Amino acid sequence: MVDYQGKKVVIIGLGITGLSCVDYFLAQNVIPKVIDTRLSPSGLEQLDDRVIYHLGNLNIDWLFEADLIIASPGIALSTPELQKAAEKGIEIVGDVELFCREVNQDRNKKIIAITGANGKTTVTTLVGDIVKEAGLKVGVGGNIGEPALSLLKQDCDIYVLELSSFQLETTSSLQASVATILNISEDHMDRYPLGLMQYAEAKQRIYHNAKCCVINHDDKLTKPKNNHHHCVSFGIKAGDYHLDDNYEYLIAQQKPVLATNAMKLIGCHNYLNALAALAIADSLNIDRDSSLKTIANFQGLPHRFELVFDSNGVKWINDSKATNVGSTEAALNSVICNGKLFLLLGGDGKSADFSPLIPYLKGRNIEIFCFGRDRNLLANLAPNISTITETMAETIECIAKKVAPKDVVLLSPACASLDQFKNYIERGNLFAQLAKQYTQRGEK
Repeated sequence: MVDYQGKKVVIIGLGITGLSCVDYFLAQNVIPKVIDTRLSPSGLEQLDDRVIYHLGNLNIDWLFEADLIIASPGIALSTPELQKAAEKGIEIVGDVELFCREVNQDRNKKIIAITGANGKTTVTTLVGDIVKEAGLKVGVGGNIGEPALSLLKQDCDIYVLELSSFQLETTSSLQASVATILNISEDHMDRYPLGLMQYAEAKQRIYHNAKCCVINHDDKLTKPKNNHHHCVSFGIKAGDYHLDDNYEYLIAQQKPVLATNAMKLIGCHNYLNALAALAIADSLNIDRDSSLKTIANFQGLPHRFELVFDSNGVKWINDSKATNVGSTEAALNSVICNGKLFLLLGGDGKSADFSPLIPYLKGRNIEIFCFGRDRNLLANLAPNISTITETMAETIECIAKKVAPKDVVLLSPACASLDQFKNYIERGNLFAQLAKQYTQRGEK
């Protein structure tokens, strides 16, 4: 275990990740201080009595007295208080950095690191299932599920981590056996004022000291800037792993390996996710037959292009996790509709540029419904086919009166949900609930 004895440690941010950091230091008899800018942060009631805390703002005196600051991913390094601490030479890291320092001490343990604007949770979960089915001890977490530090309590052969750009900003010791950036598209532009390249630069940190990089052949921003890396590629029509011309097979190193109609996942973007997962598994020398069996049986994840209701020939697809433009582009590329497509857009766009969606709205039988904070901006994409409502409930009430057999209703908002919902999960659950409610009402 890395020794932090005698260090003055300040942890910024509570919640499940903050508590995992507290537990990590208490196990070494290092009692940290905790700061949270919220007045009633989650996890406060679980905080050890030995730990003192400060709420409501960043306590600059505590920060300047620290030897080590553990910053929550939600706190930008550009925050003035953190910048001043950094100028004083105070080390600022995140929980993933602490995790990597520990794992690096055991050469028998491997880290699989996965990031991207879209699809990273699906790929992380699928890779975790593949490793588990292969009979290896696996821990899955990071930006999903368990915090990275909590995984250290498990005796794992392989750790599969989903990592956000925010987490990567405070991580420098990652030495992944396999690392991937699945794709790059605008997201969190409110956090990256210099634009897409600043966001991509944060993602590129995942490749530092990686043994193998799995890259998206169709997205040049996923290629490591350092050409010395060993790379394996996946893509739609080209790459080491790709689809055949008719999207009927997954092709691995020029050989058809799995029929897409044998998979429970649907949509081209999910086929790409499966190809990325297979490339990672092959890089780990996992038996391919075992990997393909797991991929074929993988059900997918809730709120990610999920068919939640199918009644009277009308399909209702919940893609509430599409919180950025790139994810909605992927959904529009994947959706198969023989009638009219009713597309729900809306929420907090996080200062994103919505214009890349425009080509997907032309030349197809489509009607757009825009709700939430940025509804007017979204409606301007195609004003001739757009309807503006304040809430998603109002939108679905309108759509339910119009749908006919062969139509598809797709919630793929291209926006965060926090303007009207607790999270994308609540938004997706309401979509599914209202779809069923209005459909059943119409059947009576």
